[in-house]
Amino acid sequence: MPIRQFQAQRMHAPRDFQAIANLPVCVEIGAGKGKHALLFSGQNPQSKLIAVERTREKFLAMQKQHLIEGQSNLQTVHADALPWVVHALFPAQVQQFFILYPNPEPHNPAQRWLNMPFFEFLLSRLQEGGSITLASNIPEYIAEAQQQLIDVWKLPFIKEVIAADSARTHFEIKYLERGELCQQLKITKPAGYSTRFDDFQPLQGKSLKAEDSAAEAQ
Repeated sequence: MPIRQFQAQRMHAPRDFQAIANLPVCVEIGAGKGKHALLFSGQNPQSKLIAVERTREKFLAMQKQHLIEGQSNLQTVHADALPWVVHALFPAQVQQFFILYPNPEPHNPAQRWLNMPFFEFLLSRLQEGGSITLASNIPEYIAEAQQQLIDVWKLPFIKEVIAADSARTHFEIKYLERGELCQQLKITKPAGYSTRFDDFQPLQGKSLKAEDSAAEAQ
């Protein structure tokens, strides 16, 4: 069944939204308390990571730990990911997206990441050759996402079993300690891959340009 087109123009900016520069970044969606974000930014000082978390309690825990550790290449954002991505990110800006152990939405399959119209918009923000890492402890979730990549999104991917000693997130540690099978799909955007949002500029970018034009006209 075809996925309807995402209505990006209807997305309002998050509260207290702050624009970012159009420079290469990595983005973690649903960063939780920030365990992976802090690890990644510490291990990859040459990469800038923006870690987005919607839940206030988890965001504050991540922010607190970030203040302690002090990685200058990590930016934490308290926002719902969908409107933040629409307003903040530029086309082909992102080197890597991380979506680690998202809510499996057992009662609402349409809200799973690869079933959402928004996934097309997310792909438009990814660089050619860039990747999306999607991890889950639910085999059916991974199997469905894999099928969507084949049938709908037509994207190459690698499926990997996550090592038993991996400890990227608090959820990952818990699931692996229980002996659960944790897997990930590493999805790549090939050269020449196109979406309907490749020319869609951030709404904040449009408004800035409009203000600049008005200033020049005076």
